[in-house]
Amino acid sequence: MSNLPATLGDLKSSGYQPVDAKTEMRRNLLAKLKTGDPLFPGILGYDETVIPQIQNAILSRHDMLFLGLRGQGKTKMLRLLVELLDEHIPAVAGSEVQDDPLAPLSKYARDLIEEQGDDCPIEWIPRAARYHEKLATPDVTIADLIGEVDLVKHASGQHLASEDVMHFGLIPRSHRGLFCMNELPDLSPKIQVGLFNVLEERDIQIRGFTVRLPLDLCLVFSANPEDYTNRGRIVTPLKDRIGSVIRTHYPVSRDIGVRITDENAWLERESEVDVHVPNFIKEIVEETSRLARTSPHVNQASGVSVRMSIANMENLVSNAERRSILCGETATVARINDLANLSASARGKMELNMTEEPGEEDRLFGRLVEEAVKNVFDQSFRAKQFRNVVEHFELGNTLDVNDKQSASEVLEQVDSVREFRNQIRNVAKNLEPDLATGDTESQLEASIAEFILEGLYCHNRLNKANKSSASTYGML
Repeated sequence: MSNLPATLGDLKSSGYQPVDAKTEMRRNLLAKLKTGDPLFPGILGYDETVIPQIQNAILSRHDMLFLGLRGQGKTKMLRLLVELLDEHIPAVAGSEVQDDPLAPLSKYARDLIEEQGDDCPIEWIPRAARYHEKLATPDVTIADLIGEVDLVKHASGQHLASEDVMHFGLIPRSHRGLFCMNELPDLSPKIQVGLFNVLEERDIQIRGFTVRLPLDLCLVFSANPEDYTNRGRIVTPLKDRIGSVIRTHYPVSRDIGVRITDENAWLERESEVDVHVPNFIKEIVEETSRLARTSPHVNQASGVSVRMSIANMENLVSNAERRSILCGETATVARINDLANLSASARGKMELNMTEEPGEEDRLFGRLVEEAVKNVFDQSFRAKQFRNVVEHFELGNTLDVNDKQSASEVLEQVDSVREFRNQIRNVAKNLEPDLATGDTESQLEASIAEFILEGLYCHNRLNKANKSSASTYGML
């Protein structure tokens, strides 16, 4: 930065030519397309659907509306758009609206350049400072977005007819950058109408002042679909002025959902316990969310956020960590019984269709978990493979598991079932070969034992009695 022009004269000598924000974004996107650099690093599952639409909109120099249910990465992608701006741009020093030195917009910048000429000081604005975001709420005013007469400036002696008395809002302060309005339907209709000129004519008017500020902006918005109950609507003329509407969606496959959870959940922890989560447990956590998105008992207009999978995975790891500390273990593998403790992280993530009775959300979540276990179980097994296990319980035996048992306590009961331990070992080598040896061998076997028992229960081969976070399997 030290070798960049510091005055207007230096800037002119450098050969600098101003470029508007949308042209910057288009130029930098074309460069990324040529080199193959990702447009949205960390965003998974949109490569063939959402991202091409965004690329086309940027190449078309459109303003954009990201439309989708909660937890679909809309805000994250909007914030990453700033990476398509140049690393830094010159601006008149002290300008509230980041005036281009060669095309000054505000009276402040025009007066300063007229007064100092080529000695006018220049500052360099980083790309991060060119992104402004506002959450739409019913109390947002035109003054917040566009601007207002500053009575303090007027009281200090400046005349009301002077442009100097104005206080600029967020939109003019985003000049030469990106302005994002999150949850657009929550903005009152009269404020939405106030955005008409900004979107189409690219100017603003403040309190009837005969001032026109031809703003250089890329405007982006996020919104939930308009059929979401208890929400406002986007007024039709405003939608008409938005160049491209980008539809987002939830992960199209379970594998992508698992990868998203892995990347976003807090799993790498500084702890005295090393917690491992086998892939079949990860799939159950994600499948539970996927089933909720198709359940007739859940309001699908509200959606089920990917944050449900992320929060559930974090609580799953925490429960396994807690159990290991209580049992004095240094390494553990997450188990089916840990899923019984995820109600707290699932609450509030699903909006039920019917009037919610106390505990109904927890009961629905429990049923979804059982169905998810059945679906994942059926990928690798058939219930008849474990006929020997069913016969053991048909003789009147039971097996107790809870979230405070050590792996050795679970396996001690498993050993009483004919050939069951050998079956578990064979399954472990196929499902999780990396965990099937060393310190995690017995932990993995205990986890698989619970998985098979729960799978047989879901197939109605066994009965199960639940009490808090403890389960008793048998023919009860």
